[in-house]
Amino acid sequence: MKNSPKLAMYDFGKTTLNACQFDLRFSYFTYVPSDYDPEGDQIYNLAVIVHGTNRPVQEYRDAFIDFAEANQSIILVPVFPAGIAFPGELSSYKFIHYDGIRYDDILFAMMDELAAKYRVRTDKVLMHGFSGGGHFTHRFLYLHPDRLLAASIGAPGRITYLDDTKPWYLGISDFEEKFGVPVRFDLMKQVPVQMIVGGDDVEMEEINDTNDPFWMDGMDAYGKTRVERLKALHKNFADHGIEARLDIVPGVKHEGFKVLEPVKEFFTKSLKK
Repeated sequence: MKNSPKLAMYDFGKTTLNACQFDLRFSYFTYVPSDYDPEGDQIYNLAVIVHGTNRPVQEYRDAFIDFAEANQSIILVPVFPAGIAFPGELSSYKFIHYDGIRYDDILFAMMDELAAKYRVRTDKVLMHGFSGGGHFTHRFLYLHPDRLLAASIGAPGRITYLDDTKPWYLGISDFEEKFGVPVRFDLMKQVPVQMIVGGDDVEMEEINDTNDPFWMDGMDAYGKTRVERLKALHKNFADHGIEARLDIVPGVKHEGFKVLEPVKEFFTKSLKK
């Protein structure tokens, strides 16, 4: 990577959209707190917010400004466009590794670009994702527990369970074959985990569409709704000795911006620990 330029106006606050130099098909928004001093020595935390299928990336960045200001944290919202793997596809990023694309490597490259520009901690980060972002977050946790300060898994519809009798991405029987590392349960147990979903998030059509190109038989084995499936994941974690906080937000449907206050509270507690 070339030496980063001197920080300019658009490198502070709500930054402009930046192309990822590792792969220019991808980009990211950030928020840099108002007290960031280029000449200072304060190291900032990094909170990665992963969008869902509809990709409201700027809105997610802006929704975490109050958290960033209160907790001396930089916000990173990666943009994984639709149609990367094949025309019309919406979901390849949710599965971390798809058709030769490693979305985790792309995210790491974005983090490296930030580390070259700002005083920000990237060895361990906070991560929240809702819906499609919840897909990404729980699978990232399986693959990279050593890189997470805390993981907030929001309302994923098609979940990978810690089940060594089923193949990826229903389960983890071939996880090491696909990724080159085993699921490191010992490290997962060290990561604070939140699972969060709206209490009225019971729409079933999208997550039970057997014609979807990413459908696998057995995806509905643990329930028909996101609430049922996330409760099953919570039990699945507990059965493996992994503690997780389960937040079911009353009166909320599949509405990611309406569950953010418990996420911020969880992140704040995790930073204090």
